Amino acid sequence: MSAALTVVKRPAKHTKWSRGFLYVFLTFMALVWLVPVVSAIYAAFRPYAETQKYGIFSMPKSLTVQNFKDAWTQGNMSHTFKNTMFIVIPSMALILFFSSTMAFAVSRFSWRFNIALLLLFTAGNLLPAQVIFQPLFQMFKATPWPNVLSDTDTGSLLGTKIAVIIVHVAFQTGFCTFVLSNYMKTIPKELGEAALVDGASVSRQFFQIIMPLCRPVLAALATLEFTWLYNDFFWAVVLINKGDERPITSSIANLGGAFFSNDNLIAAASVIVAMPTLVVYLALQRQFIGGLTLGANKG
Repeated sequence: MSAALTVVKRPAKHTKWSRGFLYVFLTFMALVWLVPVVSAIYAAFRPYAETQKYGIFSMPKSLTVQNFKDAWTQGNMSHTFKNTMFIVIPSMALILFFSSTMAFAVSRFSWRFNIALLLLFTAGNLLPAQVIFQPLFQMFKATPWPNVLSDTDTGSLLGTKIAVIIVHVAFQTGFCTFVLSNYMKTIPKELGEAALVDGASVSRQFFQIIMPLCRPVLAALATLEFTWLYNDFFWAVVLINKGDERPITSSIANLGGAFFSNDNLIAAASVIVAMPTLVVYLALQRQFIGGLTLGANKG
């Protein structure tokens, strides 16, 4: 009788050292990343006079929520949050709809200009916003628009929240189209062919077959887009010239004075502003992670 010998390879010593170094490095980077966040939350619950006298990293003598109350009222956050939702929700819905239809066209059908059109959509993401904001500013200024949603009629598209929505849709649709088209290519084309044999139209294939299968990646893109659109400050400042029309990110800028700034008040405002994005991520965490990893597991 011959006994089968099983050779067990032990990991090399240098592999253990490299893995230990990786863990130490990642732990250090995580701590470095968390220091500003923890410091902002810590400062938000402390009076300004105390941190000014003893320093931000001193032991607290008293904790208070007055900074959050003052930030909410002085920053007029209830009004600016409504402005933000007016911009974010329509922008995100239009971005996901346009990008999904475009991705469906270039990934599920073979026609002459599908690759060229996809490249044209994604090429817009290569342009920095700081380079093209001046032409867009002049274009919106010359575009007539009756602003029926505001008490003041500027007579042009400039200075309205609609202008910010248009810019967001134009810039973010290319990125979402690129991600969705790559994901849709992994879906077997036999599903569409079987539906076509059964008499399903193109629109029915899109809404009843492809879109339900794309829910994980759509949830991932919705989480990313909500975070990017919600945190946008550049386009709101460039295109909206009235303070009462600007989104919630401008509330933090309004709390800073010319000669004096209450850092604790600004920290509290930052925590308030960051809460919606955190809630959205926690609500869509499972779908977000699934949307990022599911495409890699398909053949």
